[in-house]
Amino acid sequence: MNEHDATRSGPLCGLRVLEFAGIGPGPHCAMLLADMGAEVLRIEREGGNGWPNPVVDRGRKTLTLDIRSVAGRERCLTLAVDADVLIEGFRPGVMERLGLGPDELLARNPRLIYGRMTGWGQTGPLARAAGHDINYIALTGALAAIRGESGTAIPPLNLVGDFGGGSLYLAVGILAALWERERSGQGQVIDAAIVDGVSSLMTFFAGLLPSGRIDMQRERNPLAGAAPNYRCYCCADGREIAIGPLEPQFWHELLERLDAPEALWAGCADPAEWPAQSELLEQLFATRTRAEWCALLEGSDACFAPVLELEEAAQHPHLRQRGVYQDLDGELQAAPAPRFSRTPGKARRTLRCSAEEGWD
Repeated sequence: MNEHDATRSGPLCGLRVLEFAGIGPGPHCAMLLADMGAEVLRIEREGGNGWPNPVVDRGRKTLTLDIRSVAGRERCLTLAVDADVLIEGFRPGVMERLGLGPDELLARNPRLIYGRMTGWGQTGPLARAAGHDINYIALTGALAAIRGESGTAIPPLNLVGDFGGGSLYLAVGILAALWERERSGQGQVIDAAIVDGVSSLMTFFAGLLPSGRIDMQRERNPLAGAAPNYRCYCCADGREIAIGPLEPQFWHELLERLDAPEALWAGCADPAEWPAQSELLEQLFATRTRAEWCALLEGSDACFAPVLELEEAAQHPHLRQRGVYQDLDGELQAAPAPRFSRTPGKARRTLRCSAEEGWD
């Protein structure tokens, strides 16, 4: 056992994951499993996947193979026999054409959990079409609900699709399949589609629509940035703050601390009043700097936070005290999440292997 594995810890210690390099949600899922202690062996082509990322790619052993060659295919088949989990993110049919599909691999290793990560899924009219996060969340109704003041939908980075509806649902599926395998002794195939995952994420809103408790149109949706008590405001120094006191007691806490004008005390129940109320708060928050508002509001029940740039986040006292960011080989990286009381995870560096190396 080398130093890379001798220090391995976490609740998934001993689990072997064979990852076929892709982009986006597949590598992120593999990172989560590696952070929790799994031994992840990545198969990548010469030159990598085109999106090198030392943070998301952490915690693996990396093996460069030409999986289209006979020798590369045979090496993958051998490695898969001793794997617990396989992750691949190719279009439907690609792994089958390579002779590495689930039928072939499960015949050799009946306990294998075969995780397939795609945008559209393994079946359906769009299954073989190209796409990206913005397309998948557009189809599910999620993108339509995220609009700027101009009315045009705004993609929220690729957090909602690739990672929220993609890698996290694949990880849940893998862990559920591993639990079921303890009883049946059998592996299975996981069809993790981003359109499925994002649709699942949208169930909160879908469940409230029939009752009229929420309206998905931005100008009437209290969670979409139009309501005065759930949006961001610009400060005197040009920096932003975010407030979210949806409940009356938290709204009153904010107003008391702001010594707010009487016009705001009526509450935020009427969307017709939101523009005027927001304008009052815009004027008020523009009178002080972000640091001054932090001194007055942070840590209170006013549901307040500064809007930090990514580079600033690691230095915030709360995140620093919790160790949310850690130094790994001179790079600042988010620590493994979630946290475990007895078997903590650990972020590890990537280790490149020779063609002959594999599982220890």
